[in-house]
This record gives sequence, C-alpha cells and structure tokens, in this order.
Amino acid sequence: MSLLSLVERTKEALVDEDFLRGDPITGDRYYSKEFMQKEWDHLWTRTWHVGGTVAQLPEPGCVITAEVGHESIIMVRGDDNSIRAFYNVCQHRGNRMVQCEETKVKRLVCNYHSWCYGLNGQLLIAKDSEDFPQGNPVGKANLKALRCETFGGLVWFNMDPKAKTLRDSLGIVADQLEPYEMDKMVRVMHLTGEVDCNWKVIQDNFNEAYHVQSLHKELATFIDDHYQNTAFEIFRNGHSRMLMKGALPASNNKSKKVQAPLDDMLRHWDLNPDDFEGRAGEVREALQKQKRQLGESRGYSQYANLSDDQLTDYYHYTLFPNMSFTMAAESYQILRPMPHPTDPEKCLFDHWYFVRPAHGETMAATPLGQWPMEAAQHDVFKHGEKSLGFVADQDLSVAVAQQKGLHSRGYTDSYLANQESRVRRYHEVINDYIAGRI
Repeated sequence: MSLLSLVERTKEALVDEDFLRGDPITGDRYYSKEFMQKEWDHLWTRTWHVGGTVAQLPEPGCVITAEVGHESIIMVRGDDNSIRAFYNVCQHRGNRMVQCEETKVKRLVCNYHSWCYGLNGQLLIAKDSEDFPQGNPVGKANLKALRCETFGGLVWFNMDPKAKTLRDSLGIVADQLEPYEMDKMVRVMHLTGEVDCNWKVIQDNFNEAYHVQSLHKELATFIDDHYQNTAFEIFRNGHSRMLMKGALPASNNKSKKVQAPLDDMLRHWDLNPDDFEGRAGEVREALQKQKRQLGESRGYSQYANLSDDQLTDYYHYTLFPNMSFTMAAESYQILRPMPHPTDPEKCLFDHWYFVRPAHGETMAATPLGQWPMEAAQHDVFKHGEKSLGFVADQDLSVAVAQQKGLHSRGYTDSYLANQESRVRRYHEVINDYIAGRI
C-alpha cells in the first residue's frame, strides 16, 4: 500500500470531533464487582488478545499458555504447522491440561487420568474407553477450540466464535503497523507486575499525554511533548493513535543544547553532538537523513517502508480493549494491564519490549538499560518489588492513589481536556460493548 493511499484510508477511519457522546466516567467503573462482571461477559470474551509470540512456537509440539481473567488458553503449533488455540481444560473432569507457560510435547496429556489429545485438539486415548455408558469419548470429547490468528509476529486469540477476523478488527491499524516488520523483532524484555489498581486506571493513562510534562519531565530533552505539536487520532473501530515528534527537545524546553540521551543518539549514528550546539531543533531532520543513508547497511531493512517522520518519531497506539503499542523505527513496546481474576481493584501489568537486531549487536537498549539481544524469560512480581521500566514506574506511581481517590464521594465524573478525548472515547466503547451496541 502506498503512503498516499494509507493516509487517505486513515482519514476515512477517523472519528469526527462531534462523535463523542460525553458519557460519564464514574468511580464505580473502577471498583464495582458488578461492573467487572459486565466487562467479562461483554468485553473480554468478545475481543482479540495477544497470547504470546510466534517465535515461541517454532516447530510442532511447542506450546504456550496465557491467562485472561479466570480463563487459561493453550496455543500450540500442530503437526500441520498451524497454530491453534484451545481452552486449557480437559474434557473429562475439568483439570487444567498445561500448568506452565511454555513447553514442548508430542501430545497433550492430562496428568489426572491420562486422557491424551493430539496437537489438533482431538482426543486420541481415553483409558478404559469401553467403560463409558454414553459411548467411547475418543474422537468426540475434543478440546474446545477458539479463534486463533497471527499478526506482527504475535499470536492472538478470541473467545467469541462470531467475532470479526483479527485483520478486520484491527482495521487501519494493521495497515499502519505492517511497515515496521514487527515479526523480525525480538522480545528482549518480558515483565509482569501485580498492581493495586483497576486495569482501566492504567489504560486511561496511556490514552492521553496530558500527564507527560508532569510525570516524565526527562523526556523533554528528546521528545516534543507539547500537546499542540502532538497529533491525536481516534478511529471508529475503538482504537486510537498519538504521534509525538522525537529527536528534538520539547518546544517549551528553553535549552538549545543537545542533551542526553539525544547526544548519544547522534553518536550512535556517527553524528557529532557538538556540531549542533545551539541548534538542537535541527537534530531531528539530520538524524532522519543519516538513518536513511546508513540504515540498510546496519540491517534495518524496514526503513524502506517507513516515512522520514517514522525514523525519529514515536507512534503510540492504544488498541481496544487494553493494549498500548509504542512504535519506534528499531523497537516497540507493549504495555498491557490485564484484569485480575477476582479483584476489580487489582490488575496484572505486562511490559514487553521488542528490538530489531542490527548487524553484530549482542546487547539491546531497553527501558531498564542494556539487556541481551535474545528472547527474555518471563519475570513476574508485585509492583514495587522491582522496576517495570523507568517511565512505567512513573506512570504507576500515581495509579494506586488514583484508585483510592475514585472511591471518594467527592468524585463524580472526569473533567477532560480536548487532548484527553481518547479517554472519553475509550469508555464510550466499553459502554457500547456492555450495552450490546457492538
């Protein structure tokens, strides 16, 4: 797809300014168990979720599991090389089939009564199969399958058999993400922290940049975080996008000096920061030209698909219901609050960081410093025990206090700025799912 046609499709997909209804965003949405149940019944069981990476399933017999609420999902590479998803429950008496995150098997075998299923979910062996009055279960009591597709090097699943295809659900977002060649990136950071707040508190935060100048002051040295220079786009399908200019200081940053980490970015691309003394605003264009010139030789074939702006800027997507993708030219991160199985005032916050390996690189720059350029092990902990990334820690620093404040009799509704319109739209889409309008 040409850049021009993509721009036209994007315009067609955008929500008009008068599209928002102004639905109230009341506190009980964040702590009510009744509302939590409505979300489960009408939202989580009807939308697409990422279960893992395609790289985790390189050959037949490779298995990964993922949890959403109280459900556990198996994703497995079959003998025919297809990737399928099943509910992680034996059809005999409900035992969980796979009780680890990642494994490799020849067959899926329940450890309770040894019922044995093929990689395609079909029941192959049931001990004493002649002893069932309702008939031999073999070939009949198969694992319950659910929708499973891949995109961007990720494995996605959906519990709704009537849901749109993944491509149709992503819509214009899929077209916009494809040029980054996400499937060629390595997940070098894989963290999950349990946080004492509702999942929507975190997702609200990622739907606006109003907080950036307050919580993330250090970003002003290399990102123009002023809202008047930031593009906010809301799509009709419930997803949204925010475009922030990178490789230059914020427009309200009085310093004209090239500061860290912008100086290191220049050195990495064989440019001298001293040459831009007093001209920090010119770094962005110079870096774009240098990346365009040197990118392919360093192994970044995706540059050919990207615009000049995409070589330096940050394109931040919030994908309904709960994923945020921050796309850069050589890396991207997924920030994802997952619902707690039982407590609406807790969530499980995932931070995944992917990097495109350059020629000869063995280490990757991540939100937690230099990490090995290899698939990371999953690290799970409670918020506060370890870092979830410097910027993510800052975001979470206000989440717990906000969760408490939402209980107050003094809070009745949000009072939102125009730049927070994505927050308003986000809650309206939740309401549409619950009301059956989607």
